[in-house]
Amino acid sequence: MNNLDFFYQQPSPYSLGAAEKQQVLHSHLAALDAHHQQHCELYRRIASSQTAAGWFDQQVFLPVRLFKEYELKSVAQQDVFKVLTSSGTTSQQVSRIALDRETAAHQSKVLVKIMQHYLGVQRLPMLIIDHPSVVKDRLSFSARGAGILGLSTFGRDHTYALDDDMQINLERVQAFIAKHQGKPVFIFGFTFMVWQYFFQVLQQSGQQLDLAGSVLVHSGGWKKLIDIAVDNSVFKQVAFATCGIQRVHNFYGMVEQVGSIFVECSHGYLHAPDYADIDIVDARTMQKLPDGQQGLIAVSSVLPSSYPGHRLLTEDLGTVFGEDNCPCGLNGKYFHVHGRLPKAEVRGCSDTHAAEVKP
Repeated sequence: MNNLDFFYQQPSPYSLGAAEKQQVLHSHLAALDAHHQQHCELYRRIASSQTAAGWFDQQVFLPVRLFKEYELKSVAQQDVFKVLTSSGTTSQQVSRIALDRETAAHQSKVLVKIMQHYLGVQRLPMLIIDHPSVVKDRLSFSARGAGILGLSTFGRDHTYALDDDMQINLERVQAFIAKHQGKPVFIFGFTFMVWQYFFQVLQQSGQQLDLAGSVLVHSGGWKKLIDIAVDNSVFKQVAFATCGIQRVHNFYGMVEQVGSIFVECSHGYLHAPDYADIDIVDARTMQKLPDGQQGLIAVSSVLPSSYPGHRLLTEDLGTVFGEDNCPCGLNGKYFHVHGRLPKAEVRGCSDTHAAEVKP
């Protein structure tokens, strides 16, 4: 039911100006509202109660936590192509996201368009800051393994920087660097993993690697790094000091809205692509806050049609700084994420590593 040809015809994932984007998004999201109310009874009941309670612009945003507690899908069971699960330990509930083939295809296509904007259309040699067993380990596969496999499509000559004991395999990494010397390289890892098991180890040992000219893409919660006074600027400084890496792109996303990722621009802001939007709301009143004020992040996406994940209220705090006027030149709202709402469950792709690595 979800025709996204208009979006796919745009020259880049950040082509639409604010007025046109809002008009197109409103049309697609309204259609998804009706679709999910018709095909998901639980969503219909939640929507009725939320509308009565009063939300900004009278829109219905599902708290992401509901996907941990209920099966929310808008397709028949026989049409479920695959089920995505969020990160979590055995003691935590996980979100279960039902995808049909259409939704899975849209998510993959949009992810390709966004990542090619930063990596180019040619597949680059790829250094993965993790160990090879992570894509086979059932404990971590749902989060880290799935993330690695998803982004591996943008790379070639996939090389894992770590062994199964989470130690850097310097011989393997140096052989990879020598093989691709002078060529652009794609590096990917989850934020905390890259810091603790790669940058910090190199820094403490005084070892330097020549990865100048590479592009580092990373994602995951910053909570553990903030607790040890490592912010985005420190992360980038150490990336340059240990490896000569100058192009670093964090991205914000969640399994409940796979595909619509918000990637960090050259000026350090996360950007909403054409297919998605972000609003900041007051956690007490659920009313939209103006630019520059911190509040709860609410995200919208035109992609989910097999499950009602098109409008979600996260448990993350953020601030929108503007729209279409970022110094980097990209369109879309640009923002920062400040961390989790106090007392919200800590989750993140890198949070599962503690269960598999014993001290």
